[in-house]
Amino acid sequence: MNKRGLKILVVDDEQDYCNVMKVILEANGHMVTVSTSGAGALAILNEKTYDLVVTDLMMPEIDGKQLLLEIKEHFPGTEVIVLTAFGSIENAVNAMREGAYSYVTKGADPAELLREISKLHKMLKLKQENQLLKEKVNQYDAMLESESPAFGNMLSIAKKAANSDTNILLLGESGVGKEVIARFVHENSPRIGKTFMDLNCHAIAETVLQSELFGHEKGSFTGAINRRIGRIEAADSGTLFLDEIGDIPLSMQAKLLKAIETKRIYRMGSNEEIEVDFRLVTATNKNLAEEIEVGRFREDFYYRLSTIVINIPPLRERKEDIPLLIDYFFKRSQNEMKKPISKIENSVMDFLMSYHYPGNVRELKNIIERLVVLSEDGIVQQESFPIPTYRKKIERSSAPDLVEEKDLKEIRKETEAIYIEEILKKYNYNMTKTAEVLGITRRQLFNKIAEYGLGK
Repeated sequence: MNKRGLKILVVDDEQDYCNVMKVILEANGHMVTVSTSGAGALAILNEKTYDLVVTDLMMPEIDGKQLLLEIKEHFPGTEVIVLTAFGSIENAVNAMREGAYSYVTKGADPAELLREISKLHKMLKLKQENQLLKEKVNQYDAMLESESPAFGNMLSIAKKAANSDTNILLLGESGVGKEVIARFVHENSPRIGKTFMDLNCHAIAETVLQSELFGHEKGSFTGAINRRIGRIEAADSGTLFLDEIGDIPLSMQAKLLKAIETKRIYRMGSNEEIEVDFRLVTATNKNLAEEIEVGRFREDFYYRLSTIVINIPPLRERKEDIPLLIDYFFKRSQNEMKKPISKIENSVMDFLMSYHYPGNVRELKNIIERLVVLSEDGIVQQESFPIPTYRKKIERSSAPDLVEEKDLKEIRKETEAIYIEEILKKYNYNMTKTAEVLGITRRQLFNKIAEYGLGK
């Protein structure tokens, strides 16, 4: 819910009463529309989404009870408070049995209605937060224990930065764990316990991206059949993590810059200002200085994002952590897949310890998951490697005198081909998802597939 209160529709056949209620509710921060009939209220609800309908119980034609039934059937996300005359309490109680949130005696002190609305506001906010927490449960699962001075120093910087509310930009190669560090920042900040809302901005159409970030009102574009709360609004009081920030269009950079500076947003299709309070963490594997140079990234946007810049070292620069990560991912995969491992062949372990992991921690995790899936009788064998080229590398590492001499360019190509094929298979040859994981465009991915002769 936003800080300006609820979106309320007041329904009463007396225009003067509607006008008074509008003044009172708006003075308390709510956004109010009025209608003098049940039919008019239903027409308004068909056009826009409301958090609450405050309706008189006794009205001609469509009375408050019938309106309540229509709302509960067709607009289940909208709560209802009924207004009842003194002496008609029984009718109000019956209305609550039909799904009304509460009832208030009409003509009583307006403070009574404001108290009920305040309780509803808190309930809806808590409901939204709980839903977001449910969606995120078990997603923060990472191994941050480290023997690496470089990684330890990076974590120290991240922990210090977490105590402030300054914007943080995470830099690092694909697969190094930028989202893990963003969550680490959140969990070590004063906003712990609040929402951590994330969005990968890569390869999202601009209109979709705007809806994802800012939300939209019902009817704001074709297919917008309900109001949608955007990621920025959902991150209110918490942390907003935008991954692949270097991929968003220039026009969207301008909108985001304004939202970051003012801490105010507008949903698509609405001119109602919403105040938001969020901590921003962004990440990219691109060289933003080069992007600025060629005009693909706004310099003012960069400076706003990069109050604190944290570089996450690639796995090849923290080899001390490879044994810890191997142990962690084997235990995690065994638990998730319910496949206990009793033995890992020496040649497999030697390869895992010596391989240089161009895909970083993500590649190590993927390899181990596949090893556990393909293990038999609790034994991880050399044959468990899903791609023959990996097995060839194991064989060569077991027989150093037979190492084939190649230049670095050829080795890099060979390694790249292996990793691309791994990711393709992981996502069942979904080109969009594979390109997103690799941090390249679909066209670049197709070119790589053709160059290396990859395929099903």
